[in-house]
Amino acid sequence: MSETSPRHEVAHLARTELFTPDPNGTLWFFTKLLGMYETRREGQSVYLRGYEDPYQWSIKITEAPQAGLGHAGLRTSSPEALDRRAKALQDSNVEVSWDENEFGYGKTLQFQSPDGHNLSLVWEAEKYQAPPELKSKILSRPSKKPLQGLPVKRIDHINLMASDVTPMRNSFERHLGFRTTERVVDGQVEIGAWMSSNILGHEVACMRDTLGERGRLHHVAMYYGIPQHNIDAAEMFREYDIQIETGPDKHGITQGSFLYVFEPGGNRIEMFGDTGVLSLEPDWETRTWQFSDIDTGLAIGGAKLPFETYFTYGTPSKLTLTDHIVQFAGGPSPTPEAEAAAAALPDAVEQSSHVSGVPAH
Repeated sequence: MSETSPRHEVAHLARTELFTPDPNGTLWFFTKLLGMYETRREGQSVYLRGYEDPYQWSIKITEAPQAGLGHAGLRTSSPEALDRRAKALQDSNVEVSWDENEFGYGKTLQFQSPDGHNLSLVWEAEKYQAPPELKSKILSRPSKKPLQGLPVKRIDHINLMASDVTPMRNSFERHLGFRTTERVVDGQVEIGAWMSSNILGHEVACMRDTLGERGRLHHVAMYYGIPQHNIDAAEMFREYDIQIETGPDKHGITQGSFLYVFEPGGNRIEMFGDTGVLSLEPDWETRTWQFSDIDTGLAIGGAKLPFETYFTYGTPSKLTLTDHIVQFAGGPSPTPEAEAAAAALPDAVEQSSHVSGVPAH
């Protein structure tokens, strides 16, 4: 096995840190509405886990001036795999550092994606041990299903925005052993890539940032497991004034059931209603979507993906979510920023029946 062409050396996505300017609102969203358990507080951070997350935490909420991704952490399949991935990154002149100060995790390799996202790799992870009152009778479940919120089971995936998708995809494939399960192209330009290190359809996705910015987060996805729960969640979010961006519906790309909302701090969160497609074949071939088929790729059921947020808003953002929507909504007199973003959008997306609000330009 080549050290720069690894397979199965990264096991799965273990954790994500979210920055938020509204820590109380973000904590309320994840605990009261999504039913996540709080496991620790330290400084300006709160650590949370879903009831089927295996480790001490999967979501870390950290107070910060702007919303965004603090870091995303992947667990390797062995300590040797961690060392091999470190060497592969260093051999490609990627700057790395080591740390051991994160609650519940041991020796951690830190580095950045080609677009500037903070990423980490770790092998040592402390398994969650439930106290007697939270111990589940279901042996494969680390803790009881909580009695508040419409509880999410676990973290599912992250979607990173990037100024250029191809270097991101190349790095995840070459250095981390991910395979690209699906991608979208506009001629010779990659618009999106969905990547996995296991049988899931994707655990890391990357989509082109129409504003040309670097290192932004599109969304973190939490897993429900049943599409009906997305409908139930939509009712809950409506009742409690959580802004729904789009859905519930089902993507053609990944076949995942989706509901996108914005948590109070401004980060986009996806409620993932099922596993989506599972790539069980060891010789799975990348499915490449052409823009002639983008309607099916975006939303099988016909949901509208709003231009003013879905294709333009990521965190950190130079504007608040409200101000961003005002600036990028089409209207009779679109702003220069909205016109420039619309011009960067592929024609097939702009003309899709599943995309709304693209300004004339």
